Amino acid sequence: MTITATSILASVDAAGKRIDTLLLRYPRFIHAEELTHRIIETQPECLFYEAIADGMMYCEDLSRNASSSRAIPVLRMIADVERDPVEPLFWGANQPGMQAKKALTGIALRVAKSHWTMAFLSAVEHARAMAEIGAHKQIVNRILEPFAHINVVVTATEWDNFFALRDHEDAQPEIRALAQAMKEAMESARVQSLDIGQWHLPFVTPEEIREYQGLMDPTGNLRAVSSARCARTSYLTHDGRKSTLAEDVALGERLTRSRPFHASPFEQQATPYVPGFHDETDQRNFRGWVQNRALMEKYL
Repeated sequence: MTITATSILASVDAAGKRIDTLLLRYPRFIHAEELTHRIIETQPECLFYEAIADGMMYCEDLSRNASSSRAIPVLRMIADVERDPVEPLFWGANQPGMQAKKALTGIALRVAKSHWTMAFLSAVEHARAMAEIGAHKQIVNRILEPFAHINVVVTATEWDNFFALRDHEDAQPEIRALAQAMKEAMESARVQSLDIGQWHLPFVTPEEIREYQGLMDPTGNLRAVSSARCARTSYLTHDGRKSTLAEDVALGERLTRSRPFHASPFEQQATPYVPGFHDETDQRNFRGWVQNRALMEKYL
């Protein structure tokens, strides 16, 4: 099982205000808690979150995009689950309340792990059988989800509330491990300094920045590329191929033109906030940074 956090990009403005984008990989079963009561919208390339609510794991300071089971080919999903199956980080014994304080031991622990493994193998077997008869991945992949990971891109400037709730002894063990991995990734990240008018652009390479006239991004193409890759949570397409710059520009433009506007991937790019030039509301859930989505929604 994998619980990891990788810094994709960290930026700081002249006033010292920092923004971070992280790529997370963690068990899908804790993602469900993260999005309790949140409206989910999907399309073939990616999964979007639009309406905001207050599930146990939700933090309104964070902008995020996640990989979708509906977009991943079945055989690739099966291969990923077989290579890295999810299992509980802590095998807790049943008791009243949400937290398991005591661990299963002895025969009970061995039997519990055995049943989990049998359920995993059965899920893979049935997923293969359904794929062979031609069932769509949006159906087949659901069988695998309890044993699958999810990849999530998250960008924020305000982290204190998130870490106070998630890096806590009452949090589910997998959630706490994720929060601790996120802290470590941020502490070790290389931070770039941005001037007024420059853009925080996750998943855009230095070579692409040079090709498209720098971090001022006068054409908007780099923001389109960043949004496309954030929507997919990767430089890669869902079939594992590295996308071309033209493909990502085209996907970003499709997301922009679609109605309703598929807006959440455009929350991940930001530029330093300038009082008197930008509206205060242009920061949205960021502080000290103007969100790309806010500017786009003004003019679309």
